Amino acid sequence: MFSQSFLTLLVQFWLFAVAMAQPISATVHDNAWKYGSGGGVVGFIILILDIIVFIEVLNSNRPVLHKVLWCLVVFLFPIGGMLIYWLFSNRKAHMSGGYEPIA
Repeated sequence: MFSQSFLTLLVQFWLFAVAMAQPISATVHDNAWKYGSGGGVVGFIILILDIIVFIEVLNSNRPVLHKVLWCLVVFLFPIGGMLIYWLFSNRKAHMSGGYEPIA
């Protein structure tokens, strides 16, 4: 399904993200939006964008397995998965044209 070079690139991106991650300190800060507890404002923006990706994937006309795989990629790699989805998912071809009638 995925080529060896793509998987290697994905692993290298994940290792880079882990290496650049900043640990959350155990000290208490006055402003929870700026420090600790999950990334502050930037983390909240990434969460909102990931939720938009989940909604778009679940509303698409993809097969169920592809929906699960895209959601899993975005769940495991929030920033990288979102970027990979927006760059490589062929979104226009899988957009549903509205509601489908129930048979």
